[in-house]
Amino acid sequence: MDPIHIGIIGVVLLIALLFSNFPVAFCMALVGVVGFGYLVSPAAALNIIIKDFYTVFSSYDLTVVPLFVFMGQILFYTGISRKLYDAAFVWFGHYKGGLAMATVGACASFSAIAGSTNATAATMASVALPEMKRLKYRDDLAAGTVASGGSLGILIPPSVIFIVYGIMTEQSIGKLFMAGIFPGVLLSILFILTIYIWVSLKPEIAPRVENQGFKKKIKALGGLIEVLLLFILVMGGLFLGIFTPTEAGAVGAFGGLLIPLVSGQLSWKGFLDALVSSTRTTCMILMIVAGATVFGHFLAVSTIPNTLSGWVVGLPFPPWGIMLVIMFFFFIGGFFMDALGMILLTIPIFYPVAVAIGYDPIWFGVVIVLVTELGVITPPVGINVYVVSGIARDIPLEVIFKGTFPFVMTLVAYLVIMVIFPQIALFLPSFVAH
Repeated sequence: MDPIHIGIIGVVLLIALLFSNFPVAFCMALVGVVGFGYLVSPAAALNIIIKDFYTVFSSYDLTVVPLFVFMGQILFYTGISRKLYDAAFVWFGHYKGGLAMATVGACASFSAIAGSTNATAATMASVALPEMKRLKYRDDLAAGTVASGGSLGILIPPSVIFIVYGIMTEQSIGKLFMAGIFPGVLLSILFILTIYIWVSLKPEIAPRVENQGFKKKIKALGGLIEVLLLFILVMGGLFLGIFTPTEAGAVGAFGGLLIPLVSGQLSWKGFLDALVSSTRTTCMILMIVAGATVFGHFLAVSTIPNTLSGWVVGLPFPPWGIMLVIMFFFFIGGFFMDALGMILLTIPIFYPVAVAIGYDPIWFGVVIVLVTELGVITPPVGINVYVVSGIARDIPLEVIFKGTFPFVMTLVAYLVIMVIFPQIALFLPSFVAH
């Protein structure tokens, strides 16, 4: 049997294992080492898995992951997320669907410190859902908003997905972070507009609440100052070339620890919980990266990436048509895999194609993150939907998926806009020093 057929069997086997709820990292590592052993030799396979795992876990570049993860976790366990939501509620609560709008605003703000879609969805499900249910918001609007707003966590920096993409493609993580800011803000505004239109068409799904008044609005901004200062310090340092991404992560982690210490918001239990959560999340990410690296070597010797790349480039389409084909592959893959696994599995195949047909690597990173965002709120995987469902056990899964549908439509439209106007993502990175 030729290498391509072995590669196809490996991919099919990987998908089957993923459906069995076997951990993603182990799925990729197992299929990768068995496939590599069959195509090359068992001894070479054992050597490659040892080398790949050691390389990943000793990588200096990847030390940025635990630093940013810890920054988000320490601020979460000190109640910053509650302040963000309260501030957004005071400013937006009195509009049509104002609580849902406030949830999107809080998700965007929390994404700027969490860097994770799952963490953002879980946090806002705990904070925002009880309030929306108390004020008689319909379940599909409430839960759908939380799941979809949580997806901003992989777009607005510091995003773990951007870090991994930058390392894999040797692109500037600082530029990728800057590339995510404006698209993230614009997508947040579009999500808010989606809610406004939805509620305007069906006013009964979201009763209004009274205006909190100007004084309360100004007072509520005090809860944002800490996060804003930390974001400006980290992103500003990257923007001006003062910090490398790893140094920015260290500054962010230190600042994230210093703020609650000075304000007296950090308890010993909160500190320990943040350490445990950061360790667990970091290990999960590094294991997935290591497993994907092993699987990537198997794909390389199977020649599937080169064959598929050649086929895609050879399609009788203009560059934008080929890009739509690539985006379709990511969209379908997002049905079955989490965002990080999807990026790690497919970037070695499609990144060279995107560059070959003339697309900017930084722009491509933003677009692929947007496509994988669709995967976290669409069935059958839709990890954010399952996260929200796990917290709001009284809301059926199908109701949450129904609630994400308007946001899925918005995301699809936004992807079209990004293809037509790439400068949305490329404007800020053009000013980055490195």
